[in-house]
Amino acid sequence: MKVECKIDPDCREARAVLHIEKMTPAIAQAISLLEKEGEKPPALTATRNGKTYFLDPDSLELVRTEGREVACYDKLKCRYLLSMPLYELEEILGRQFARVSKSTIINLRRISHVAAGLNGTMELVMKNGVEDYISRSYRKSFKERLGLR
Repeated sequence: MKVECKIDPDCREARAVLHIEKMTPAIAQAISLLEKEGEKPPALTATRNGKTYFLDPDSLELVRTEGREVACYDKLKCRYLLSMPLYELEEILGRQFARVSKSTIINLRRISHVAAGLNGTMELVMKNGVEDYISRSYRKSFKERLGLR
């Protein structure tokens, strides 16, 4: 497939035109991805101290299950409870978030540092100081996503 990209600083709205013989699953997936480009994820509804908050996903560091609860932490290390399961949040949050274990999704833009851990895991520290780990089964996709070797 030939791909052509024209960069125009004066372009106000990106537009893609595909000339195809027939629709394939891969092309349908590419169209879906392109249509979502630039969309801002919706605000998340969360609770804290009996109050309901509307959180901007960009302000979140990580989301994880803690026992029977799904908790998220913001830039100030405040803990909020969400009523959605992780798999739904993973779809809503978008490309700047990545699953790093069965129980954790992180904001890739808010990583402070990572280090090798025990048994093939990687230790993860977010910019707000919250610590977690990257499990062995998610390590490869995490490294590929960030362009690490």
